[in-house]
Amino acid sequence: MPEQPPALDIPAALPLEPEDPPRVGEFWLRGRLGANAAGYLYAARDETGRDAVVAMMTEGSADDAAARDRFVYAVDDLPADSVLAHNDSDDGDLALWVAIGPIRADDGSSAVSDERLIAERRGEDILSAVLMDRIPQVGRRRGPDFRHYWENRRRPGLFRIWPLPWPNALRPASRWALGWALLTMALIMALAVVLAWYLFRNAAPLEPEPVIPSPSNTVTVTITPTTPPPGSTGTPTKGPSTVPTTGIPTTPGTGSPATPTNPGDKF
Repeated sequence: MPEQPPALDIPAALPLEPEDPPRVGEFWLRGRLGANAAGYLYAARDETGRDAVVAMMTEGSADDAAARDRFVYAVDDLPADSVLAHNDSDDGDLALWVAIGPIRADDGSSAVSDERLIAERRGEDILSAVLMDRIPQVGRRRGPDFRHYWENRRRPGLFRIWPLPWPNALRPASRWALGWALLTMALIMALAVVLAWYLFRNAAPLEPEPVIPSPSNTVTVTITPTTPPPGSTGTPTKGPSTVPTTGIPTTPGTGSPATPTNPGDKF
């Protein structure tokens, strides 16, 4: 008889997708347990180690007021001790979610498996109530099948996380890695400051020193002579003077007026 291949080990929860929220309320999501057009089921755990099953609406169903009412009514029908936490139904911009439990710590016993199974079934009942896929058929079916207008919008609904989740989600190894990274950055910054001080401690000031007046309230100003251009003697030279021409003969002065030889020349 040929040897049968071993059966595949189906994990209890599928890994989270990038669009899944890392945390809702005080519960950290650990994996997907199931999904339909109305919402998702997640395996979750809070900071105290308490396990739960979180049911969360999709983006499409969260935008439908009637679907939100069906979600709230289905949560109200659950036993009071099975609802660990939930968000406010007045958050119109956020998807509704509910944490279902209690689920004790996994010790390998059948009681833990039963509690987890009961929580999953209750979460499925909530999402089925939103989708209305378990309503019994009344009368004879005629015409096309009923379908919600938001069934194609199956992304997880909007969520809000405050405070930021990353400090609490770190494992011990991640905390050591973050601490070493911060310490390395601090050492690099300190080394940069020391090198800058050694490089610029003897540098000249960028601004000139202030002028200090003398006791007589006078300021000494030093004027640096400029070098004359090549070919010049340093002293100005006088060019030839020009005398305007009037047409009247002039006689160099001898101390006495000149006497005309012709009496009519004086006129």
